[in-house]
Amino acid sequence: MSNLRHRVLPPQLLLKWPKEASFCMLLLHPQPSTRPKMSDVLQSEFLNEPRFNFEDHEAAINLREEIEEQELLLEFLLQLQQRKQEAADKLHDTICYLSSDIEEVLKQQKMLKKKGGLYLDLNKDDHSVLQKVDDTAINLIKNEDSASLASRKRFRPGLKVTSEEEFNEPLDGVQKSENHEILLSKNSRLMKNFKKLESAYFSTRCRLVKLTGKPVARWSPISSGGRGSIVVTEGSSVDNLAFKEGHSGSRKSGWINPFLEGLCKYLSFSKLKVKADLKQAGVNRKIKVFECDMILNEDRDIHYPVIEMASRSKLSSICWNSYIKNQIASSDFEGVVQVWDVTRSQVLVEMKEHERRVWSIDFSSADPTRLASGSDDGAIKLWNINQGGSIGTIRTKANVCCVQFPPDSARSLAIGSADHRIYCYDLRNAKVPLFTLIGHSKTVSSVKFIDSMTLVSASTDNTLKLWDLSTCTSHVLDSPLQTFTGHTNVKNFVGLSIYDGYIATGSETNEVCKLA
Repeated sequence: MSNLRHRVLPPQLLLKWPKEASFCMLLLHPQPSTRPKMSDVLQSEFLNEPRFNFEDHEAAINLREEIEEQELLLEFLLQLQQRKQEAADKLHDTICYLSSDIEEVLKQQKMLKKKGGLYLDLNKDDHSVLQKVDDTAINLIKNEDSASLASRKRFRPGLKVTSEEEFNEPLDGVQKSENHEILLSKNSRLMKNFKKLESAYFSTRCRLVKLTGKPVARWSPISSGGRGSIVVTEGSSVDNLAFKEGHSGSRKSGWINPFLEGLCKYLSFSKLKVKADLKQAGVNRKIKVFECDMILNEDRDIHYPVIEMASRSKLSSICWNSYIKNQIASSDFEGVVQVWDVTRSQVLVEMKEHERRVWSIDFSSADPTRLASGSDDGAIKLWNINQGGSIGTIRTKANVCCVQFPPDSARSLAIGSADHRIYCYDLRNAKVPLFTLIGHSKTVSSVKFIDSMTLVSASTDNTLKLWDLSTCTSHVLDSPLQTFTGHTNVKNFVGLSIYDGYIATGSETNEVCKLA
């Protein structure tokens, strides 16, 4: 044992278990007298101190993990509850103002039937209207399949089915049959495009809210008396749609009448009918003016123009002056812009500042002497027909494919660009666009103003987009009111026209598509 004084414990033992190493050194002390007795060893702190329990430690770890998992599950459920509650609030608000709208339409219907002597006694079931509204709206929302909607019978809550005897002037069998077929056709088209009409309805209501800025009126659950109490809350909304109960009739008709007019226009026509064919051979570098009434009223195989004006190059665009009726402007593939006197078939003004093909020209309706042109050279030129040169130039980074003045101003201009965007300029400060509309995925081929704040754009991505400039709170607008599809426009600029709330566009399939 005397040799133990010359020995050392392994470094590994000293580092990892210092207490154990110290106890071993004490037991192996070179001096026997210094070594502890057995009683001391048994009572030593080393042997009697609490030992680490691996099982308890593992159980604690498992318990902590289970608690953390439960916390994660709780967080998920709370988030889910919050989102579903928000969705439920929106759905409740939707049902509330739909109930109010239905009641308003029923009131207007009563007034109209009173005036026409066709008033139906609806007072009997007046309370049942509101009682049935919630169930009806929920059923419509639950049913996402528009095809199944088409198979439903027409149902108006609280209205009795009217028979022929309820009218003063009964219809004969032929007229009843025709009216019934028209009604079925309109109902079929309405249900077939239910989602689009729903979107248009919400869009119309959204505009009303943004104009009024009023809080929404929420209906409490229907009471036993059949009426719900009204509670006004500031925070509730349906996709930013709000409606305050108690608006005046004129305020309510502010959305009802335009929406009803649009709905009637949409359902008025189901197809386009060819009235006449103009058979012209290819690109002949001529502007031809036809007499419209003659074409529509005379049944001929070939129609001849009343005026022809020859151009030196292929024509890309023409535009009538809405005020000076005998003036028409044209642009061509050589970059030349010309103003013609139609009655004399001669050029009044010729402008040659563009370096490449001019795709589009437009006269201002507000100032008939103002003309704009857009070219492949990336420039928009502003012209005065009484001057030889341009009065302004806007430079862009991409080809300019279309230009359009709003109907009531010569100080603004919208352009469609090959970079897939629409730019709206204030011509008094044209260094940067006033608005940039983002949404198309290919070249914007046409833009047309419906009114001063609403325009429609066409693109070679096969879509039309409807834009509301009044909703733009910054310089960029990336959410169109509506996107229309159905025509083919991949390679060519097929044309776009606006009239009386209708949008017509050409298609590369030799069809004309109509939208309302």
